Amino acid sequence: MKRYDAIVVGAGPAGSTAAYRLAKSGADVLLLDRARFPRDKPCGGGVTGRAARLLPFSIEPVVEHVVSAVDLRLRYGKTLARGNGQPLVHMTQRKRLDHFLVEKAAEAGADFREGVKVAEVEVRENGVSVEGFEGRALLGADGVNGVIARTLGLGGNRVVGVALEGNMPYSRMERSGYDGRLALELGVVPGGYGWVFPKGDHANFGVGGWEEEGPRLRNHLRRLCEAHGASFDDLEELRGYRLPLREPSSTLARGRALLVGDAAGLIDPVSGDGMFEGFLSSQYASEAVLDLLEGRAASLDPYGPRLAKRLATHLWASWGVKVALDRYPRATFGLASTNIVWGAVERLVRGEVADVGGIKGLARPPLKAIALLARAAGDPGRAYKHV
Repeated sequence: MKRYDAIVVGAGPAGSTAAYRLAKSGADVLLLDRARFPRDKPCGGGVTGRAARLLPFSIEPVVEHVVSAVDLRLRYGKTLARGNGQPLVHMTQRKRLDHFLVEKAAEAGADFREGVKVAEVEVRENGVSVEGFEGRALLGADGVNGVIARTLGLGGNRVVGVALEGNMPYSRMERSGYDGRLALELGVVPGGYGWVFPKGDHANFGVGGWEEEGPRLRNHLRRLCEAHGASFDDLEELRGYRLPLREPSSTLARGRALLVGDAAGLIDPVSGDGMFEGFLSSQYASEAVLDLLEGRAASLDPYGPRLAKRLATHLWASWGVKVALDRYPRATFGLASTNIVWGAVERLVRGEVADVGGIKGLARPPLKAIALLARAAGDPGRAYKHV
């Protein structure tokens, strides 16, 4: 039987881009997914500029709308318009994006097998076995409920959020207010927010928050629709999903196996977005696998600490803002919506700086005040800062 250099389980954004990078580098890659493509996934479908910058190719073929402005509100109050006209988020749909990424991986040389449900996984000292397929390394990219992390005892220690979303055809809503702009509703869901994201022929309405908000998400989403002059009953493709939030103590790699993307709990605590983290983890994972294959490393273990270090500053800041918004919503919103802070947010979202550590003027009053509010709220992000 053929032995692959790497087996990737899960053909979402992180898995497919890891497979692409490995195949492009000459590795013999097997990419597996239980679904048949194209298939859809619950997700807001926004790819920030900083996430898109990580890809070795353009996603322009599947972009339906480009957002350069944001309407911010606290508890459905007064709208604050922000944005300087430069692109912030590329709007797509997971059905289109994931299919596109799978095709890129296959074009690069990856052997893509769809409709394969993975249940049997074994990692040995000198190789791995997945459903009878043999390989030298294993990449778990099978999402928050994936079998790889659970079977191998990786990941773990995760805080889980929940979200609910649906699509509203433009024929049933007023479209003009969302041309080139998205809406963020803060302070309306504990531990999260509400959003309206414009797409090609519809807008995506969604709400997300702490796991215990699950039973109340339908009411939160209904209120969001009402606030935007739309009817909850007109939503199509309504679906809920879980959001994994990694804790510092979680293990992302061991021996010849590692985790990427949602399977590793790599979600931004404030936004709930995992595209940037997924693409970054796929890059670091492919580099770690190549180091193993080419004899520069004895295992994939270095991948975990390296990725954790790269994300530490951002996770520390993001957790701080999250708890500050939860406990001191009015003060935090007032500070976050100032030109100084929002300008810093835009630079982060566009990818002009790697993380908050690259922002000049961190000691300026609004930014310093948010840090103080986060500390007063408990600042769970401190554990990441010390990674």
